[in-house]
Amino acid sequence: MTQHPIRRQLLQAGAATMLGLTAAPALARSSDSNLPDGPINLVVPFSAGGATDVVSRLVAQKLGDRIQRTVVVENFAGGGGAIGAAKVARAVPDGNTLLMGTIATHVINPLSMGQKLSYVAQKDFTPVSLVVTVPNVLLVNNSVKANSVQELIALIKAHPSQYSYGSSGVGTPPHLSGELLKSMEGLQMAHVPYKGGGPAMTDLIAGHIPILFDVLSGAASHIRARSVKALAVTTSERVSSFPDLPTMAESGVPGYETWTWNAVFGPAGMPRPMVDKLSSALHDVISQPDVQVQLKALSATPVGSTPDALAELVDSETRKWRAVIQSIGGLSKDG
Repeated sequence: MTQHPIRRQLLQAGAATMLGLTAAPALARSSDSNLPDGPINLVVPFSAGGATDVVSRLVAQKLGDRIQRTVVVENFAGGGGAIGAAKVARAVPDGNTLLMGTIATHVINPLSMGQKLSYVAQKDFTPVSLVVTVPNVLLVNNSVKANSVQELIALIKAHPSQYSYGSSGVGTPPHLSGELLKSMEGLQMAHVPYKGGGPAMTDLIAGHIPILFDVLSGAASHIRARSVKALAVTTSERVSSFPDLPTMAESGVPGYETWTWNAVFGPAGMPRPMVDKLSSALHDVISQPDVQVQLKALSATPVGSTPDALAELVDSETRKWRAVIQSIGGLSKDG
């Protein structure tokens, strides 16, 4: 796979937007009729402690300060993000319930689960703003006798079916990252799905699973603490937060690339003036220097987007990942 053009466009547009919003006037306070009336519940469709949760809590706090509303993060894990996403899809479109969606909730789950999914991603949500893009990363337990991707591949091939890998759930980008490696290298490796990156990381550190594909923003602190070994990032280019960490392509798997993103959605039918106001507020939050520093420390790239650009991203990613999922024969519960 090659790096998708829309990713570069969004990164460029997001940077320009944030520069333009740095000096934006403060939003109207609680009397603003275009803001939600009362507290906002930001649903994170994965467990606490994972990558999406970490990013969401930072953004929620800053967004609450920006619009003078209480923004509460609620974790509804399960189904690779499908349970939490479905909760928001059914919510009243008054702005009081929002979703921190991902490529899993809006692209991979719809493609892999089909009619089993209780929502239609491109119809049952209102796009608000892209927040960040994030690489995935290949990790192993410290006891695994592999210090590179090629050493790990050789180890798995020498012991067929004796190695398994974990992910944050069926249909998530880390799951697909593992399936893509299996397909490209002809590996026999079982998939162990978890209800989020946090529990999966706990089991990797404890040695209950030997291998984990995770979102880099959730794994960053554990890599720095050396509680796990990072072998490679899954994007086509290295990341500035871990410049010595090679890409999968550099590690002998040419053409390999996966990545994920976090974006805010509401239920379908939200009033456009409210959507625009929330999108503008999120842009302003992401443009704050301290927020950018914290997000980049998590190996997340702050982006921001208009609602229309987010809708275009979902459409584009759906086309891209449909081809990938078909090329590896689809996804299943057992990986």
